[in-house]
Amino acid sequence: MQIHHMVRAVLTSTRSLKLALFRSFSFTGPIWSDSAGLGEMIRRTQIKRVLCVAEKNDAAKGIADIMSNGRMRRLEGLSVYNKLYEFEYNLFGQNVTVCMTSVSGHLLCLEFKAPFSKWHSCNPVLLFDAEVEKYCPENFVHIKRTLEREVKKCQALVIWTDCDREGENIGFEVIDVCKAVKPGLQVFRARFSEITQNSIRRACETLTEPDVNVSDAVDVRQELDLRIGASFTRFQTLRLQKTFPASLANQLISYGSCQFPTLGFVVERFKSIQAFIPETFYKIKVLHEVDEECVEFSWKRNRLFNHTACLVLYQICMEDPIATVMSISSKPKSKWRPLPLDTVEMEKLASRKLKISAKETMKIAEKLYTQGLISYPRTETNMFAKDFALGPLVELQVPSPQWGGFATGVMEQPGGPNPRQGNKSDQAHPPIHPIKYTNTLQGNELRVYEFIVRHFLACVSQDAVGQETVVEVEIADERFSANGLMIIKRNYLDVYPYDRWSAKVIPVYEQGSQFQPTAIEMLDGQTSPPQLLTEADLISLMEKHGIGTDATHADHIETIKSRMYVGLTADQRFLPGELGMGLVEGYNSMGYEMSKPDLRAELEADLKLISDGRKEKQSVLSHHIKKYKAVFIESVKKAKRLDEALSAYLGVAKEFTESEQQDMEMPLPVRKCPQCGRDMVLRKRKEGNGKYLSCVGYPECKCSVWFPDTVLEVNRDESICSTCQPHPVHMLKFKFRRGSLPPVMPLEFVGCIGGCDETLREPPTSPPPAPPPPRATRPPSLAPPPRPDSQAPPFGTSSGEITVCNCGSEALLLTVRKDGPNQGRQFYKCSSGGCNFFLWADQPNTTPPERQGGPPARPHQPPRTLVGIGTAQEGVVCNCSEPAVQRTVQKDGPNKGRVFHTCGRPREQQCGFFLWADENTPPPDYGGHGGVGRGSHEGGDGGKRGRKTGGGGPPAAKKPRNCGICHMPGHTRATCPQR
Repeated sequence: MQIHHMVRAVLTSTRSLKLALFRSFSFTGPIWSDSAGLGEMIRRTQIKRVLCVAEKNDAAKGIADIMSNGRMRRLEGLSVYNKLYEFEYNLFGQNVTVCMTSVSGHLLCLEFKAPFSKWHSCNPVLLFDAEVEKYCPENFVHIKRTLEREVKKCQALVIWTDCDREGENIGFEVIDVCKAVKPGLQVFRARFSEITQNSIRRACETLTEPDVNVSDAVDVRQELDLRIGASFTRFQTLRLQKTFPASLANQLISYGSCQFPTLGFVVERFKSIQAFIPETFYKIKVLHEVDEECVEFSWKRNRLFNHTACLVLYQICMEDPIATVMSISSKPKSKWRPLPLDTVEMEKLASRKLKISAKETMKIAEKLYTQGLISYPRTETNMFAKDFALGPLVELQVPSPQWGGFATGVMEQPGGPNPRQGNKSDQAHPPIHPIKYTNTLQGNELRVYEFIVRHFLACVSQDAVGQETVVEVEIADERFSANGLMIIKRNYLDVYPYDRWSAKVIPVYEQGSQFQPTAIEMLDGQTSPPQLLTEADLISLMEKHGIGTDATHADHIETIKSRMYVGLTADQRFLPGELGMGLVEGYNSMGYEMSKPDLRAELEADLKLISDGRKEKQSVLSHHIKKYKAVFIESVKKAKRLDEALSAYLGVAKEFTESEQQDMEMPLPVRKCPQCGRDMVLRKRKEGNGKYLSCVGYPECKCSVWFPDTVLEVNRDESICSTCQPHPVHMLKFKFRRGSLPPVMPLEFVGCIGGCDETLREPPTSPPPAPPPPRATRPPSLAPPPRPDSQAPPFGTSSGEITVCNCGSEALLLTVRKDGPNQGRQFYKCSSGGCNFFLWADQPNTTPPERQGGPPARPHQPPRTLVGIGTAQEGVVCNCSEPAVQRTVQKDGPNKGRVFHTCGRPREQQCGFFLWADENTPPPDYGGHGGVGRGSHEGGDGGKRGRKTGGGGPPAAKKPRNCGICHMPGHTRATCPQR
């Protein structure tokens, strides 16, 4: 307001006063002025050249023509579609050179940064958090270069884009481009609603600052539309193209937070029609013919749904069919003239009355606006301000041979033009109205222009006036009525052919008189379902529920048509397609009614609050990203329901193998592959329930990390390691097999496999239980570099006639039947499939059996000290027949500081040996040369590894087995009560 009043004062003063005021006037803003005070005052007086930028070339040309009084010089820019118009103008109280040019809508586009921009580059859920950036599309680069070239010569920039949200955001795009070249540039905003001389000159006199809040609302909307649309579109397109290749192989299956509720309205109406059950009703009608005029009297009860009841009343009327006139009433009747025209009403009326689509209507209206024929066509206002000069606008239409006479009548009516007022105002633009008369238009442009003119003249004229007569009669205590209408003054109807009001003549009746009806009939009928939606109906629903804005309704409707989600019937009503029906039913079956308007309506309300400065941009952005991301994750989990819903319309869904299904599930990345830089994700093994970490570049990249059998479950955690690189490296949630870790360690914990986690790099193994002879267990080797064979090889033990696998159960003896060098060879494997145990029946027990494809076992070496791993302890030998090393428990707990012995080999080859240093005595029944510890055995007999008594005598009687979980005799792991 300070700026507005100051500039008005300046322009109404003498030139000397102008200069004095401007020298004492500091025009500052939050980001557009670099300094205030004396330096700013001096800079204001040094403005010699001003760059003005409009939203389109036609608008730039029209504005320049008005400001220059037709004396502008047209120059070529780097873009052949966006010219330069140069002229002299008195601005800021001084004569300056003005260069007027334009953009072509949005100059910059929002897109994901390089790693996320391609469809197959990442899991779509990552798009909710991926970095985005604004860039200039290739076809607009010449416009951008023109701005950069011209702004170098100028000291000020004036934004002349359309005065709505999108226009404000386009203005800030121009500001960003120009300030990147000239940071100290002064920036102003011209506010106008029509390209007329008065409006343009008033805008020059009241230059203001651009509204950053309005622009922020558009930024939020653009970013959310990009993240939501891209994630859901990639997900459903990639999945459904594979699931229904015959129908959708090459189709883009897009999703938008506005287009989907719009589709939902169409589907909901169609389903309500399908679910509609007609009911039969009955009614009585009375006819009376007088002087060739037939009057129909309607039953006051309207209709009944009980046939017997209606029949009884009808028979009573027929017994005494004399009608008595009970009352005659006559009252004035008016048909209201239309409200001033806003954007939504123009779209609806053009669709209903002119049969022109909303998209085409807006395109034509924008063209008429840039030609200076109508006011700005994107407005929510349906009321004229009290001081709005309507008379001159009506007088402009007097030359028309079609409606000029009516315009003259409007000027002559008492009080002059008198608009009917609505109740909506966007405080920015007046209702749509003509600002110039023309007779040079053709086709749909002429029809839209004529509609706008006739609507304007109708709304500023008077209501149609008539007299309504109601005659009520009684037959056997049943009441019937007939209405008549006499039109007295047509008024606005003379210029507005889009409304109809027909007179209805009835005879003159006298109260108390009686007559014999010509006919009394009992009729039946059926209730009818609602009709399919028209475009006008759909726009009304979108406006009611806050889906989109007046400027975007037509675009969303066009999108669902172009995607073949809906079609049009012969009478231009929307009918959902098979794909549209399946998508809506699929998402609704997930429990998230994404086709309902609630989610988007909340966003539109928040955008309005941002525009008004009542909510912060970042808080709204974070809130809606979090909400839609949660919906997306749940939708992916329940994607099968989407397949099932579409199967009803597109045929049976294609069946996939387990590995193909894994690929479609698109697991979330854990870390970057150290070999190729692509994502590494958790995948299920083909056999068993375990998982492994694999590069998405397989088979080109075979980098992977295999987890040992002791890991029962492993899942990606949302937390990220702050140490490991390249960022981000997600933590993993592990669940280990009971008994595989020492008591000091929890069986479930969250750790990092990037190499920084000491627990996962060298986890201590569990000490052996005292009574039963234990089996060897490898610790999980999880630290990088990842290796395909990093999973611990299974170990088994044998005793006498039996061989025991890693589960503690008796192993199964099988024979190789496949052709090859091992045909006929016998081997042992787990009988339950619970572990990966494997052992050749004829394999010597000098070393633990290795997994096929794993590294070969190292030959026995003499006892040695392992430097850098631990201190070798003489007399303590691990299962590898090598000196064990000594370590100390570092983790907090009851055993912290306690010393233990373990295998001294590298972690990939450790045998799983463990022994507390303060319990350094051989377990009972163990003999040999000092191979003490879990899984130790007596060597030298060439037999299989297993539980044997020491010495060379006859074997001892077999002891009963103990449970591998609670270590108590009498039952096994499978039946353990603690399992």
